[in-house]
Amino acid sequence: MSSPARPERPPRETDQIKVWFRFVPREDWLPYDTEGLWATRLGADTARVDNVPFLQDGVAEGETVWFRTDDDGVHWATGRVADSGNCTVRVLPVPDGPLGRDAQAVHERLASFGLTGEVFSAEFPLVALTVPSGADLRGVKALLARGRDEGWWHFEVSCVTDAWRAA
Repeated sequence: MSSPARPERPPRETDQIKVWFRFVPREDWLPYDTEGLWATRLGADTARVDNVPFLQDGVAEGETVWFRTDDDGVHWATGRVADSGNCTVRVLPVPDGPLGRDAQAVHERLASFGLTGEVFSAEFPLVALTVPSGADLRGVKALLARGRDEGWWHFEVSCVTDAWRAA
């Protein structure tokens, strides 16, 4: 199955493109096998990722990736050129927990750490978050674990740095 379409937004810059990633689908929760991320073209075959991935593991906002363009003009990621230092975390509120299905409540709980992100949809309130390199990583990890333990949310960390692992 293909990826859900990211909302079409006007390019912020003339060199804004969508770079597509392929992966093994997660049949248990989202059966997609591709995801398109907005990126700023930096060269003929490199781009900087401009938004947080909902599905693709191992990549974070701000990273530079290699891509190839197929015969249909679609840009497919082929590897990473440079890390951004950011991490990617996905949080799904527990429907019958204290936050209900409220993605905004997830953002509010984590706002003090300077995390930014996007919500998949109202029907599936998965929140994909960028954890900036300068954030209080120990504090973020502690709050994520507390929220899980207290039934606020489920979470997964899909792109980490050495600083995250050490925190």
